[in-house]
Amino acid sequence: MKKRVKKHLPNAITCANLFSGCVGIVFAFQHNLVAAAYALFLAAIFDFFDGFASRVLQSFSGIGKDLDSLADMVSFGVLPSVILYELFLRAPQIDKISSYLNFIVFLIPVFSALRLAKFNTDTRQAEIFIGLPTPANAIMIASFPLVIEQYPQLSRYVLNPYGLSVFVLVMCSLLVAELPLMSLKFKNRDFNKNIYRYLLLLFSAILILFFKFAAVPVIIFIYIALSIIQFKIVHDEVPG
Repeated sequence: MKKRVKKHLPNAITCANLFSGCVGIVFAFQHNLVAAAYALFLAAIFDFFDGFASRVLQSFSGIGKDLDSLADMVSFGVLPSVILYELFLRAPQIDKISSYLNFIVFLIPVFSALRLAKFNTDTRQAEIFIGLPTPANAIMIASFPLVIEQYPQLSRYVLNPYGLSVFVLVMCSLLVAELPLMSLKFKNRDFNKNIYRYLLLLFSAILILFFKFAAVPVIIFIYIALSIIQFKIVHDEVPG
């Protein structure tokens, strides 16, 4: 019995990630973007714990890796694109622009699929990431409806179709960029080896304390900046 639980628990958590993503898509199409955002955050929590469970239980399998990518494709590829699609529809200028511009959001799942396929076959990404992880991109997108709810005065900036279009193109580029980014997995407690992770956690805690969801885009930027400092400037570690 214990052996069966050990074998299937990580995959069950991955399925919970997928289920949350599907529920989030329904909420998004029902125009409840706040609930959709929370569903995405819940999927991200499950995504973290399925990997954690695999490492703790030493339960690794090929099907688990593929299942994780399939779940991530829905929760962190399709769901954020639907959230962005709904945000486009809420943009006051959209009627004066092409009615097809909002379809640009579906580049997110396309490039997310490329990112996930690349991750599964790229041996360089055993301990670091090459390109922005799909959960980070999705969490950033999911923060937008919550930022608008928290700071309604910012909606004029967030709900700008031109700005959203540029944002989509930038994030798609980051998903597949040859940019080394640090993993958030702590393999030991050595402060010097984990200093950039500790800095990220410190900055994140302070920013979330003061700005709540509005801090998420800034945290993603800090994550990228610290990774560049770690790999490009300080250690000059550019994976081959």
